[in-house]
Amino acid sequence: MTRFNDKTVLVTGAASGIGLATARRFLDEGARVVMLDIDGAKLEEAAAGLPQDRVLVHVGDTADKATASAAVKAAVERFGALHILVNNAGVAAEGDILKTSEEDFDRVLAVNVAGYFHMAKAAMPELVKTRGSIVMTSSVSGLGGDWNMFAYNTSKGAVSNMVRAMAMDAAKDGVRVNAVNPSFTKTGMTEDMVADPELVAKFRERMPLGAPADPEGVAAAMAFLASDDARLITGVNLPVDAGLMASNGQPPQ
Repeated sequence: MTRFNDKTVLVTGAASGIGLATARRFLDEGARVVMLDIDGAKLEEAAAGLPQDRVLVHVGDTADKATASAAVKAAVERFGALHILVNNAGVAAEGDILKTSEEDFDRVLAVNVAGYFHMAKAAMPELVKTRGSIVMTSSVSGLGGDWNMFAYNTSKGAVSNMVRAMAMDAAKDGVRVNAVNPSFTKTGMTEDMVADPELVAKFRERMPLGAPADPEGVAAAMAFLASDDARLITGVNLPVDAGLMASNGQPPQ
Protein backbone atom coordinates (compact mmCIF):
# COMPACT_ATOMS: atom_id res chain seq x y z
CA MET A 1 0.00 0.00 0.00
CA THR A 2 1.50 3.32 -1.12
CA ARG A 3 -1.01 6.00 -0.18
CA PHE A 4 1.69 8.65 0.29
CA ASN A 5 3.83 8.49 -2.85
CA ASP A 6 5.23 11.97 -3.61
CA LYS A 7 3.95 13.29 -0.27
CA THR A 8 6.14 14.96 2.37
CA VAL A 9 5.37 14.36 6.03
CA LEU A 10 6.89 16.16 9.03
CA VAL A 11 6.78 14.11 12.25
CA THR A 12 7.70 15.62 15.62
CA GLY A 13 8.96 13.50 18.48
CA ALA A 14 10.22 11.10 15.81
CA ALA A 15 13.18 9.55 17.64
CA SER A 16 11.18 6.95 19.53
CA GLY A 17 7.80 5.52 20.43
CA ILE A 18 4.73 6.61 18.48
CA GLY A 19 6.70 9.21 16.53
CA LEU A 20 9.25 6.72 15.21
CA ALA A 21 6.58 4.14 14.41
CA THR A 22 4.65 6.84 12.53
CA ALA A 23 7.72 7.93 10.54
CA ARG A 24 8.33 4.32 9.56
CA ARG A 25 4.69 3.79 8.59
CA PHE A 26 4.68 6.79 6.26
CA LEU A 27 7.99 5.70 4.73
CA ASP A 28 6.58 2.21 4.17
CA GLU A 29 3.70 3.83 2.30
CA GLY A 30 5.97 5.81 -0.01
CA ALA A 31 6.28 9.19 1.76
CA ARG A 32 9.26 11.44 2.23
CA VAL A 33 9.63 12.09 5.96
CA VAL A 34 11.19 14.87 8.00
CA MET A 35 11.98 13.48 11.44
CA LEU A 36 12.13 16.17 14.15
CA ASP A 37 13.20 15.55 17.73
CA ILE A 38 15.03 17.31 20.55
CA ASP A 39 17.38 14.34 21.10
CA GLY A 40 19.86 14.51 18.23
CA ALA A 41 21.79 11.35 19.07
CA LYS A 42 18.69 9.21 19.44
CA LEU A 43 17.23 10.73 16.27
CA GLU A 44 20.32 9.89 14.21
CA GLU A 45 20.26 6.35 15.56
CA ALA A 46 16.56 5.96 14.75
CA ALA A 47 17.01 7.23 11.20
CA ALA A 48 20.15 5.24 10.42
CA GLY A 49 18.40 2.21 8.97
CA LEU A 50 15.77 4.15 7.02
CA PRO A 51 15.88 5.06 3.30
CA GLN A 52 18.14 8.11 3.34
CA ASP A 53 16.90 9.47 0.02
CA ARG A 54 13.47 9.97 1.62
CA VAL A 55 14.48 10.98 5.15
CA LEU A 56 15.57 14.33 6.56
CA VAL A 57 16.66 14.57 10.20
CA HIS A 58 16.05 17.86 12.00
CA VAL A 59 17.01 18.50 15.63
CA GLY A 60 15.14 21.03 17.74
CA ASP A 61 12.77 21.77 20.61
CA THR A 62 9.20 22.26 19.41
CA ALA A 63 8.54 24.54 22.39
CA ASP A 64 10.74 27.06 20.56
CA LYS A 65 8.87 28.65 17.66
CA ALA A 66 12.15 29.07 15.77
CA THR A 67 12.38 25.28 15.57
CA ALA A 68 8.99 25.09 13.89
CA SER A 69 9.87 27.66 11.23
CA ALA A 70 13.24 26.06 10.57
CA ALA A 71 11.82 22.54 10.28
CA VAL A 72 9.10 23.56 7.83
CA LYS A 73 11.61 25.53 5.77
CA ALA A 74 13.99 22.56 5.71
CA ALA A 75 11.20 20.23 4.59
CA VAL A 76 10.22 22.45 1.67
CA GLU A 77 13.82 23.12 0.64
CA ARG A 78 14.69 19.40 0.64
CA PHE A 79 11.49 17.89 -0.75
CA GLY A 80 9.70 20.78 -2.48
CA ALA A 81 6.46 20.83 -0.49
CA LEU A 82 4.81 19.82 2.77
CA HIS A 83 1.63 17.74 2.72
CA ILE A 84 1.21 16.36 6.25
CA LEU A 85 2.19 17.50 9.74
CA VAL A 86 2.16 14.98 12.57
CA ASN A 87 2.24 16.88 15.86
CA ASN A 88 3.42 14.18 18.24
CA ALA A 89 6.25 15.45 20.48
CA GLY A 90 5.18 15.40 24.09
CA VAL A 91 6.28 15.30 27.71
CA ALA A 92 4.55 14.34 30.95
CA ALA A 93 4.84 15.13 34.65
CA GLU A 94 3.23 13.18 37.47
CA GLY A 95 1.37 14.83 40.33
CA ASP A 96 -1.92 16.38 41.31
CA ILE A 97 -2.27 20.17 41.38
CA LEU A 98 -0.58 20.44 44.79
CA LYS A 99 2.37 18.28 43.81
CA THR A 100 2.87 19.79 40.34
CA SER A 101 5.59 22.42 40.32
CA GLU A 102 5.23 25.58 38.25
CA GLU A 103 8.30 24.53 36.29
CA ASP A 104 6.80 21.15 35.38
CA PHE A 105 3.44 22.68 34.51
CA ASP A 106 5.03 25.33 32.29
CA ARG A 107 7.23 22.78 30.49
CA VAL A 108 4.38 20.36 29.81
CA LEU A 109 2.21 23.11 28.34
CA ALA A 110 5.16 24.59 26.42
CA VAL A 111 5.78 21.31 24.59
CA ASN A 112 2.33 19.72 24.45
CA VAL A 113 0.29 22.82 23.66
CA ALA A 114 2.48 25.75 22.57
CA GLY A 115 4.71 23.36 20.62
CA TYR A 116 1.72 22.06 18.67
CA PHE A 117 0.62 25.65 18.04
CA HIS A 118 4.07 26.70 16.78
CA MET A 119 4.34 23.71 14.45
CA ALA A 120 0.82 24.07 13.05
CA LYS A 121 1.17 27.81 12.53
CA ALA A 122 4.48 27.40 10.71
CA ALA A 123 3.18 24.54 8.57
CA MET A 124 -0.25 25.92 7.71
CA PRO A 125 0.76 28.15 4.74
CA GLU A 126 2.45 25.15 3.09
CA LEU A 127 -0.46 22.83 3.89
CA VAL A 128 -2.89 25.31 2.33
CA LYS A 129 -0.85 25.11 -0.88
CA THR A 130 -1.09 21.31 -0.93
CA ARG A 131 -4.56 21.02 0.65
CA GLY A 132 -2.85 18.90 3.25
CA SER A 133 -3.57 17.44 6.66
CA ILE A 134 -2.55 17.68 10.31
CA VAL A 135 -2.71 14.76 12.71
CA MET A 136 -2.01 15.36 16.40
CA THR A 137 -1.31 13.00 19.26
CA SER A 138 -3.74 13.78 22.03
CA SER A 139 -4.78 11.17 24.61
CA VAL A 140 -7.83 9.63 26.22
CA SER A 141 -6.66 11.89 29.06
CA GLY A 142 -7.71 14.76 26.80
CA LEU A 143 -11.24 13.38 26.61
CA GLY A 144 -11.72 12.51 30.28
CA GLY A 145 -10.01 12.87 33.62
CA ASP A 146 -7.07 10.88 34.94
CA TRP A 147 -5.45 10.50 38.34
CA ASN A 148 -2.18 12.16 39.36
CA MET A 149 -1.40 13.61 35.92
CA PHE A 150 -2.76 17.14 36.33
CA ALA A 151 -0.41 18.96 33.94
CA TYR A 152 -0.54 16.26 31.27
CA ASN A 153 -4.34 16.02 31.42
CA THR A 154 -4.61 19.79 31.15
CA SER A 155 -2.37 19.86 28.10
CA LYS A 156 -4.16 17.03 26.28
CA GLY A 157 -7.55 18.59 26.97
CA ALA A 158 -6.22 21.69 25.21
CA VAL A 159 -4.95 19.63 22.28
CA SER A 160 -8.28 17.87 21.81
CA ASN A 161 -10.11 21.19 21.52
CA MET A 162 -7.30 22.75 19.48
CA VAL A 163 -8.04 20.07 16.89
CA ARG A 164 -11.74 20.96 16.75
CA ALA A 165 -11.11 24.72 16.55
CA MET A 166 -8.35 24.44 13.96
CA ALA A 167 -10.38 22.02 11.83
CA MET A 168 -13.26 24.49 11.62
CA ASP A 169 -10.99 27.36 10.59
CA ALA A 170 -8.83 25.38 8.14
CA ALA A 171 -11.64 23.61 6.28
CA LYS A 172 -12.19 26.58 4.00
CA ASP A 173 -8.64 26.09 2.70
CA GLY A 174 -9.01 22.35 2.24
CA VAL A 175 -6.81 21.42 5.24
CA ARG A 176 -8.06 18.66 7.52
CA VAL A 177 -7.10 18.46 11.22
CA ASN A 178 -7.62 15.37 13.38
CA ALA A 179 -6.15 13.64 16.42
CA VAL A 180 -5.52 10.16 17.71
CA ASN A 181 -6.24 9.68 21.40
CA PRO A 182 -4.26 6.70 22.68
CA SER A 183 -4.64 5.16 26.09
CA PHE A 184 -1.85 3.20 27.77
CA THR A 185 0.73 2.64 25.00
CA LYS A 186 4.04 0.83 25.34
CA THR A 187 6.61 3.59 24.75
CA GLY A 188 9.64 5.04 26.49
CA MET A 189 7.35 7.45 28.33
CA THR A 190 5.48 4.55 29.93
CA GLU A 191 8.42 2.29 30.82
CA ASP A 192 7.71 2.60 34.55
CA MET A 193 4.06 1.70 33.99
CA VAL A 194 4.90 -1.30 31.80
CA ALA A 195 7.25 -2.55 34.52
CA ASP A 196 4.41 -2.63 37.06
CA PRO A 197 2.44 -5.87 36.45
CA GLU A 198 -0.32 -4.87 38.87
CA LEU A 199 -0.91 -1.61 37.05
CA VAL A 200 -0.84 -3.32 33.65
CA ALA A 201 -3.40 -5.84 34.92
CA LYS A 202 -5.71 -3.01 36.01
CA PHE A 203 -5.54 -1.46 32.55
CA ARG A 204 -6.11 -4.80 30.83
CA GLU A 205 -9.30 -5.55 32.75
CA ARG A 206 -10.75 -2.19 31.67
CA MET A 207 -9.86 -2.59 27.99
CA PRO A 208 -12.35 -4.77 26.07
CA LEU A 209 -9.61 -5.76 23.60
CA GLY A 210 -7.48 -6.77 26.57
CA ALA A 211 -4.11 -5.20 25.82
CA PRO A 212 -2.30 -1.86 25.88
CA ALA A 213 -1.69 -0.22 22.53
CA ASP A 214 1.54 -0.59 20.61
CA PRO A 215 3.13 2.35 18.74
CA GLU A 216 2.58 0.65 15.38
CA GLY A 217 -1.16 0.40 16.00
CA VAL A 218 -1.36 4.11 16.81
CA ALA A 219 0.75 4.89 13.72
CA ALA A 220 -1.70 2.95 11.55
CA ALA A 221 -4.56 5.13 12.81
CA MET A 222 -2.50 8.26 12.12
CA ALA A 223 -1.77 7.14 8.58
CA PHE A 224 -5.47 6.55 7.97
CA LEU A 225 -6.45 10.00 9.23
CA ALA A 226 -3.77 11.63 7.07
CA SER A 227 -4.72 9.69 3.95
CA ASP A 228 -7.31 10.37 1.27
CA ASP A 229 -9.26 7.45 2.72
CA ALA A 230 -10.24 9.90 5.47
CA ARG A 231 -10.97 12.78 3.10
CA LEU A 232 -14.38 13.41 4.69
CA ILE A 233 -13.04 13.36 8.26
CA THR A 234 -11.94 16.49 10.10
CA GLY A 235 -12.17 17.77 13.66
CA VAL A 236 -12.18 14.23 15.07
CA ASN A 237 -10.52 12.95 18.24
CA LEU A 238 -10.19 9.22 17.55
CA PRO A 239 -9.72 7.01 20.62
CA VAL A 240 -7.03 4.39 19.93
CA ASP A 241 -7.47 2.73 23.28
CA ALA A 242 -8.48 -0.94 22.98
CA GLY A 243 -12.03 0.08 23.89
CA LEU A 244 -11.24 1.88 27.15
CA MET A 245 -13.48 4.87 26.43
CA ALA A 246 -16.32 2.64 25.27
CA SER A 247 -16.20 0.75 28.56
CA ASN A 248 -16.15 4.00 30.58
CA GLY A 249 -13.12 2.51 32.32
CA GLN A 250 -15.22 -0.16 34.00
CA PRO A 251 -13.92 -3.71 34.49
CA PRO A 252 -16.05 -6.60 33.22
CA GLN A 253 -18.90 -7.70 35.50
